[in-house]
Amino acid sequence: MAGRNGRTVRDLRRANRTAVLQRLYFDGPLSRFELGPATGLSSGSVSNVVADLVADGLVEEAGSVDSDGGRPRTLLRVAPASGHMIGVDVGETRVRVELFDLTLTELARAERPLTQQGYDVEVIVGHIRDGIAEVLAAAGLPPERLLGAGVGVPGIVEHTPDRGAVVHGQTIGWDAVPLEALLRAGSPLPDTVPYFIDNGAKTLGQAEMWFGAGRGARNAVVVLFGSGVGASLVTPEAEQGRAVEWGHLTVRVRGRRCRCGALGCLEAYAGAESLLARWREEGGRVPAGTDEETALTAMLAAAYPVDGADADPVALSVLEETAEYLGAGLSDLINLFQPERILIGGWAGLQLGTRFLPAVRRHAVSYALRHPAQRVTVDLGRLGPDAVTVGAAILPLADFFTRGGRRPEPAPEYPEPAWRTALEERAPH
Repeated sequence: MAGRNGRTVRDLRRANRTAVLQRLYFDGPLSRFELGPATGLSSGSVSNVVADLVADGLVEEAGSVDSDGGRPRTLLRVAPASGHMIGVDVGETRVRVELFDLTLTELARAERPLTQQGYDVEVIVGHIRDGIAEVLAAAGLPPERLLGAGVGVPGIVEHTPDRGAVVHGQTIGWDAVPLEALLRAGSPLPDTVPYFIDNGAKTLGQAEMWFGAGRGARNAVVVLFGSGVGASLVTPEAEQGRAVEWGHLTVRVRGRRCRCGALGCLEAYAGAESLLARWREEGGRVPAGTDEETALTAMLAAAYPVDGADADPVALSVLEETAEYLGAGLSDLINLFQPERILIGGWAGLQLGTRFLPAVRRHAVSYALRHPAQRVTVDLGRLGPDAVTVGAAILPLADFFTRGGRRPEPAPEYPEPAWRTALEERAPH
């Protein structure tokens, strides 16, 4: 039965379960007494919901605390082994697959390097499938126990009704790749376990907002600085984040050719790939036969030697110019979205780290409008190189919370009779 606002008893029950689960997840362990004010539910509703969650194996006791003059209060927490998720990062140098329990403790991982085949679709799909099978085998976990597998990819992700998630990755040569359908064909996962595919910058942003340097902010931009650059915008209207193709903002008319094919994109000046290319073009000694991460380490060592040797003026100049381009790009984000925080992550952003950050901050403030620039902080992300996989694993976890801690139910072959639906909706709280 639906109320005046259109919500059924089932909807209310699901919302109450979600509220209790999320408070225990982010702020637990908590007692039943503390859950009331934290969720806005009555003590009776809290007791009913907790009993339901305990019966489902999602919540467990976690000790007790003394109360003022009364019996000790039992603490509750989310049971770590009550659910499992997989996070996948399709990165620039490797495909990383990690298996997590419900509290995002890593249980197993697998990595597949990307070599000369680059972003060949069949190779990537094979790496993801093999990695999923490997981590499940390593943990001895049956695949049907998973809540889902989240995948962070470069490019724009379109969610279609007939082909699932389709990836438009212009910089990696992917033109409307039906990645979800390809993964599902021959998948090591049963049909009851969903895939959640989204932009890698968005999954990075999701992780930093839930567990990292973005926690507590209402408006933030999280930047993924790797071979290229991207960003995720988080606002009250887009709490799950929205990927923005910031790297393809034009910063120089008729400038350098970007790997997307256009001229003058930010990514053509601020991404690690372009940074190393410019060092090479200006006479820098880029190590031959190494990947980008190793080459960037060598560039940093050349620009900022620790043994008293003279700095490589070419490497230093290119890095300083890159900091200015990156800062100018951040100023556009500041002017457009007026965020409270800007967080820089990704393997290149973390590698450049605190040495690079003061110059980026200085340029961002100098190019931005004064009022929003005075209100924003620019810092590094806190979650390290695994942030994209953690964020990808959050995708099925967030869906699980939205469902009130219930797994997706397979669609019935025939619709349930109206009397059964009515009874379920009128069931007691």
